[in-house]
Amino acid sequence: MRDYQAGFIREAIRCNALSFGKFTLKSGRISPYFFNAGNFCNGETMSIIGRCYAEAIIESGLDFDMLFGPAYKGIPLAASAAIALNDVFQTKTPFCFNRKEGKTHGEGGVLAGSPLQGKVVIIDDVMTAGIATSQAIEMISSHPDAVVAGVIIGLDRKESTVKDKPAKEFIEQSHGIPVLNIIDIDDILDFLRSSSDMSDFIEPITKYREVFGTRE
Repeated sequence: MRDYQAGFIREAIRCNALSFGKFTLKSGRISPYFFNAGNFCNGETMSIIGRCYAEAIIESGLDFDMLFGPAYKGIPLAASAAIALNDVFQTKTPFCFNRKEGKTHGEGGVLAGSPLQGKVVIIDDVMTAGIATSQAIEMISSHPDAVVAGVIIGLDRKESTVKDKPAKEFIEQSHGIPVLNIIDIDDILDFLRSSSDMSDFIEPITKYREVFGTRE
């Protein structure tokens, strides 16, 4: 595990963005862990998380011109990643984001930020079924001057969808783009195994992974 991956998990646990217990997901599944990027909600945390995204982007080797943050949680993630790319890697990177409802006054429209153009990397928090990612890809692809270069998410839960196909694989095959992540559920399990005070969470997550996880 890379240092930035372990740092991402540590910070997510510290600020309760990654929590353990019993949670009902949108899919109806009862999960022993939950990831809520909405708890990345202070400057120190966003500085750490933004750097994790930036390191993942640079390590990926993706050729890109700008970042896109889907509303709503992707917006601060894309902004913090752009800041980290500038501060740490001296890469000036514009970013854009969307509104869930179009604005009818002022500049109007659904998009805000830098003009949507060139090779775009989508920055988001988590992938389960891949619905939000597909919507973002369609939005970007509808612009004649923009093309999606890839997707980087914080956490890939590595779960099968109702059609028993991994969301990540579905997105990659449907749109012909790479879907990368900072961490996945297996990284979380590795982290828990190395943390003696968190060993109680290993068994329920492992069992959940066996039932709903993708087959390697």
